[in-house]
Amino acid sequence: MRPSGRNPADLRPVTIETGIIKHAAGSCMIRCGDTHVLCTASIEPRVPPFLKGSGLGWVTAEYGMLPAATNTRNRREAQAGKQSGRTQEIQRLIGRALRACVDRVALGERQITVDCDVIQADGGTRCASITGGWVALRLAVDALLKTGDIRTDPLVDHVAAVSCGIYGGVPVLDLDYAEDSEAGTDANFVMTGRGGLVEVQGSAEGAPFSRDELNTLIDLAEGGIRELVAAQKGCLA
Repeated sequence: MRPSGRNPADLRPVTIETGIIKHAAGSCMIRCGDTHVLCTASIEPRVPPFLKGSGLGWVTAEYGMLPAATNTRNRREAQAGKQSGRTQEIQRLIGRALRACVDRVALGERQITVDCDVIQADGGTRCASITGGWVALRLAVDALLKTGDIRTDPLVDHVAAVSCGIYGGVPVLDLDYAEDSEAGTDANFVMTGRGGLVEVQGSAEGAPFSRDELNTLIDLAEGGIRELVAAQKGCLA
């Protein structure tokens, strides 16, 4: 039995609420169980120096956790004067994941920055950030299309992410913190709406896992991604 009482292939309850931040080009609050992430997208008429004059757009991301997001206060990274390695790794992952769905020629020479702020953490914050970040990006792109700043939709597909793992010897979908902290295997899957794999992060925390177990985790992830994409579509309808 999972601590939450869920079946192995069950996601936590997922809700996505749009239009949270007045001044953002796109924004949403995604709630995956007790993990809550505020995602905003901002448009800037510039690109990084290495893309200047290329005609290509850029999508990047920043990620952070509020001090009270977990049961012990996290010191603000600004106070330390630098970002942790974990933060840098996660925001690079979010940026890579979102760029996988973008036609950067159609976006034009502009940058969209997706900010993901974890309000409350109970496992899977990077996955929730990617899933909610895509919604914020979608809304920002819709704003560009509405004003006529771009003529062709640069988003070629949905992107979402979900965790899977082996808990108590059983492959399960969408680990919360109680499971993540005890899992024998922990993996994150980033996938497109059409089922293409964007990125897979997986590791054995104890005994190695088998190819058959990996295949089972992929199957679980595919089912979870279908549900998350449906949630994305539902909040935008």
